[in-house]
Amino acid sequence: MSGTRENYGTYLDLLSMNYEELAQISRELRNTILNVVTENGGHLASSLGAVEMIVALLRVFDPFQDKIIFDVGHQAYAYKILTGRKNRFCTLRKRGGISGFPDPKESSFDHFNGGHSSKSLSAALGFAKARDILGQKHSVVAIIGDGSLMNGLALEALNNAHEVNTPVIFVLNDNQMSINSRVGGMAHHLATLSASPIYKKFKNAVKRFCRKIPGGNRIVSFLEKMKQKIKVFLLPANMFEEIGISYWGPFDGHDIREMERIFGLARNFESPVLIHLLTQKGRGFKPAEDFPEEFHSVSPGKTSSQAHSLSRPCWSLASASCIEDLARRDPRIACMTAAMKEGSKLTRFAEIYPDRFFDVGIAEGHLLTFAAGMASAGLIPVVSIYSTFLQRAMDQLVHDICMQNLPVILVVDRSGLVGEDGETHHGILDVPWSRPIPNLTVMAPRDTVDLHSMFEGALYAGTPCAIRLPRGIAPESISRGIGTHIPAWKKAERILEGKRWTIFAYGSTVPLAIQTFKEAYSEGSEPPSVYDLRFLKPLDEKMILGALASCELAVVIEDGHTEGGIGEKISSLANREGLSCRVHLCGIPDEFILHGSVKEQWEYCGLVPREVMNFYHAFSRKGTPGPGDVQPGSDGKPYQGTVSCTSGRSQC
Repeated sequence: MSGTRENYGTYLDLLSMNYEELAQISRELRNTILNVVTENGGHLASSLGAVEMIVALLRVFDPFQDKIIFDVGHQAYAYKILTGRKNRFCTLRKRGGISGFPDPKESSFDHFNGGHSSKSLSAALGFAKARDILGQKHSVVAIIGDGSLMNGLALEALNNAHEVNTPVIFVLNDNQMSINSRVGGMAHHLATLSASPIYKKFKNAVKRFCRKIPGGNRIVSFLEKMKQKIKVFLLPANMFEEIGISYWGPFDGHDIREMERIFGLARNFESPVLIHLLTQKGRGFKPAEDFPEEFHSVSPGKTSSQAHSLSRPCWSLASASCIEDLARRDPRIACMTAAMKEGSKLTRFAEIYPDRFFDVGIAEGHLLTFAAGMASAGLIPVVSIYSTFLQRAMDQLVHDICMQNLPVILVVDRSGLVGEDGETHHGILDVPWSRPIPNLTVMAPRDTVDLHSMFEGALYAGTPCAIRLPRGIAPESISRGIGTHIPAWKKAERILEGKRWTIFAYGSTVPLAIQTFKEAYSEGSEPPSVYDLRFLKPLDEKMILGALASCELAVVIEDGHTEGGIGEKISSLANREGLSCRVHLCGIPDEFILHGSVKEQWEYCGLVPREVMNFYHAFSRKGTPGPGDVQPGSDGKPYQGTVSCTSGRSQC
């Protein structure tokens, strides 16, 4: 969307409104957010709590000139509406619609991608320094939540702000929550700052003073002269002031008049300043006010009367049950997560085993090294972490866990395509980057039978293990006959027998392979053999090579990137052994997949039976070898299996 004032009328309207009208606009914004999010799904409670703050920001800062950078974007729905996207807001998180997060590709008013937390302060410092070097004149504002502030990246930015020494405004939106209730020393520090009754009295006196004396310069001068006395006599110890960042607050994050006045002062401040705002998560919607954790993110169609409970357990719940079972039998089991207790369904575990459960907040790197320390001391930590957030702790997984070969069990939740949260939240990179790590065993169960078996094996493995879980319902049993034995540790399984061609699948792609078998049979085509790989690192090479040697075509179906994925490894095995089988890859193409439903994303990537069958039909028409494949040489050596791939749009 172009950034023209003609399509930006809602922002201009704010500038001429009185405070009663602004209060009405705030109510209308909340109603719009509530109506759309309960229909489409999305991050509800955080955006409801940030409405007045965004209105005040847009009354003081010009989004055409100033840079307003949101941390994550859970708070930014009102900003989207007020920056020319009101008419498209009903498309929130739908395929082809607007994103649930700030996205520079979507709007010139979104200055930085905001899918993961705690990076807004670092980005803002970068914007501010670039402004200085380029000789520009505008304000740079970063909005960060209290839960995100304790992340290592945010703390690194705070530490660097004094050294950078440039005007930049950090707005701390303190709602006493991240996704779950905030934890740790930073939470205690912020609570101490916001709870000082002496300071509150002083702040009220300053407010009265501000109303009597127009203009901000004299007030700023007064505050500067009084700063040391304020720190010593009125405020508790303040880490922000100690590291060279001026701290203002706390202020009422729902009082537009007060925030306008403070933002106006900060606009002319000549060094880094942090403005502490107190807000209510879920404000204006009673269920979200009462249960902010439950209403942090809601599924499409959720209303105040609906709960998260499902008729069948989701993968997260099934995993939590397995962890409880391990903890019941083995006192060495400890469970931990990074601000995802509710999302990973670990609330019950935390209640049963409070001494063995740890929520470290939004601190994924610390989480993994914390687990490594526990494992080094004799425990078996189980780390529940979303695939997209595991990316933030690559170094700790490599150096602190795998290099030391420690018995840490990683539950990699939300792997594969996850739907409406889109490109920032897909779990499609963990397989390509985790498989090369020595000592790490990577698994992908297709049902809860396999899930229990893999947890059991991981308990006794004595080495690092990762269990990949997709988003959604966990099937109890897939293609298991009566009395069927679970394959041995690190073994694949042939679950359907066909002729001439083979499908290799794992985890969430196994049902697709089975459906392809059924469709091939129903249309009178040759049905494929179907193998569940189960273990992605190490692969069961013996079974895979046996399957490749007995067929002419193999299709590898993945819910991750084909670049560096399992299919490339299987093709390499075929090449190494000189097999004549063609190996085709069906998975996520080399691009970032936009938001939409999981079904739409799978269709876009060609993860549907008709696309898999197209490989077979093309093979049947062309024979072996075919166009684009490596031809056998004149020396009579056998055809070497090669890689080709599909994105569902006939592209490689």
